[in-house]
Amino acid sequence: MASFSKLLIKFDVIHKDVDSVARCGVMHTDHGVIQTPVFMPVGTVGTVKGVLHRDLVEDMDATIILGNTYHLYLRPGMDVMSAAGGIHKFCAWDRPLLTDSGGFQVFSLAENRKITAEGCSFRSHIDGSKHLFTPENVVDIQRIIGADVMMALDECPPGDSDHKYAKKSLELTQQWLVRGLERYRQTQPLYGHEQAFFPIVQGCVYPDLRRAAAEYVATLECAGSAIGGLSVGEPVEQMYEMIEVVHPILPLDKPRYLMGVGTPWNLLEAISRGIDMFDCVMPTRNGRSGMLFTQNGIINIRNQKWATDFDPIDPDGSSFVDRTYSKAYLRHLFIASEMLGPQIASQHNLALYLWLMEEARRQIAAGTFASWKTKIVKQLQNRL
Repeated sequence: MASFSKLLIKFDVIHKDVDSVARCGVMHTDHGVIQTPVFMPVGTVGTVKGVLHRDLVEDMDATIILGNTYHLYLRPGMDVMSAAGGIHKFCAWDRPLLTDSGGFQVFSLAENRKITAEGCSFRSHIDGSKHLFTPENVVDIQRIIGADVMMALDECPPGDSDHKYAKKSLELTQQWLVRGLERYRQTQPLYGHEQAFFPIVQGCVYPDLRRAAAEYVATLECAGSAIGGLSVGEPVEQMYEMIEVVHPILPLDKPRYLMGVGTPWNLLEAISRGIDMFDCVMPTRNGRSGMLFTQNGIINIRNQKWATDFDPIDPDGSSFVDRTYSKAYLRHLFIASEMLGPQIASQHNLALYLWLMEEARRQIAAGTFASWKTKIVKQLQNRL
């Protein structure tokens, strides 16, 4: 298979942990440099819900965010996206951006989609209109969106799928991957910056399927790879096991992206198993409901116990909101249904996630990651 290295993002491993397979790296894209391990705030429709891009950049130094092909395709639509000159100009984000292919969103539609060898037909959750995603047109859509990293179309089987279904699903995902990669290699970026293409390793919770998927992906000379279909209902121990299965197979000189995961401690455990990139809606979604992640544990800010607690949200935290707002004030905002409450909570949680990645990089470089992880994972899981 021909190499297309001119389209690949550059990735360098800078430091390796002494007691695990955790590593620090640097990804170079046309929109900027990304230090890994990295957490990508989820900006599904071109916005990280309730958070200004200014705050993501100036207060959190988020180097990359994520958008979603399914949602952007339906709204605002590709005519608007094309006229705007791509996602970066459309949403005024001048740093790197990754788009998921929409496979997981289509999978979650359940009763409103049909999967065939051709692709996946589905009805819009917005107006019920009928659409078809194929491996080819998902590449075309992501070319129009203009993400720095775009994903292959895949089927995401439920975490409790039996081996027969998971095997059939993986075969379909790999057939789609061949077609999607061919389309990627036949087309060019539209806006003057390069776009990388990541295949996705599926296989549910079955080591033989995960191993086979990783071995195939490793032959494709892509800029990086993703691990999908985890954190979809399977026990967390099986998620970690599947990461361990594919780690020695996927290219060590390419970034690995664990899709849709997870809690702060999930991220740290995955880093110790060789993962470089993460995304998850949890910091913003849980923040909007009043759940805050702190270095010392989890807070339900609606609880009465915080009504007269005038200390910062996370006294040891690095987020700007920690130095500004007390737990009592934030609880008041939630109880009063003020929109500022969910905004502050979302910003706080994102800041915590991004701080964890920065600190993980520092600990790996210092050779102290394993001992630090053991200690902080226990702290993070406390219920305060």
